[in-house]
Amino acid sequence: MSRVALVSAMHEELAGVLARMPDEQKIVVAGREFWVGHWHGHDVVAVLSRIGKVAAATTTTVLIERFGVTQIVFTGVAGGLAPQVRVGDVVVADGFVQHDMDASPLFPRHEVPLTGMTRFAADPNLRDALRMAAPLALQDVMQTLPRADWLDLDFEQARVHQGLVVSGDRFVSRSAESAELQQRLPEALAVEMECAAMAQVCHDYGVPMAAVRTISDRADDAAHVDFPNFIRNIASRYSVAVLDRLLRRWPVRAVT
Repeated sequence: MSRVALVSAMHEELAGVLARMPDEQKIVVAGREFWVGHWHGHDVVAVLSRIGKVAAATTTTVLIERFGVTQIVFTGVAGGLAPQVRVGDVVVADGFVQHDMDASPLFPRHEVPLTGMTRFAADPNLRDALRMAAPLALQDVMQTLPRADWLDLDFEQARVHQGLVVSGDRFVSRSAESAELQQRLPEALAVEMECAAMAQVCHDYGVPMAAVRTISDRADDAAHVDFPNFIRNIASRYSVAVLDRLLRRWPVRAVT
């Protein structure tokens, strides 16, 4: 049996997902609320990742061990790193690196000790499905979101990017730190706090994983968009639209 985990970063995103699941049932494990149900005929489990690498890794392990999920799809927000990645854009991850992993000189910087790996790849089938779903989902949101809720962002120019996403146990919000990350990891498009740890767990278990991140800020000293309104009006709607397109049009259950 195929079961898809839909992991959200924010309560607003999870609420949007649950609104699409007509028969969800709550199961509490490890202090987390897991919602089991169906969406477009798929057997799904929805849950909040919680914040930080350890919390996200715990959530991922429970999904695999307790709920037997066979694919994991993550949606959430991130800070943009690469110059071409703007607020309101979307990044589909093709790989994940822990930017704060440093066991040197015993191991190369960023390499996860005893694995020989620095970068954990997103599942190519799930990644490609998300890459196809994302532009359509963006159109769906633009057509339904009142312009008064656009927060002065030009969503008609919003782009979908694909590339490296980096994770660490700190919130990057200073220009100096953002510049240092760009110099050290020039391929990185976005920075967040969960997915590289989740990808490591999925690699250990052989479970496919993919992620899509909406850019909420530039991870620097610049004035930020109204974050609560961005999450509620834009990021949460976008995440639900991506998942709706993914589950409706592309058969995630067929991914192996």
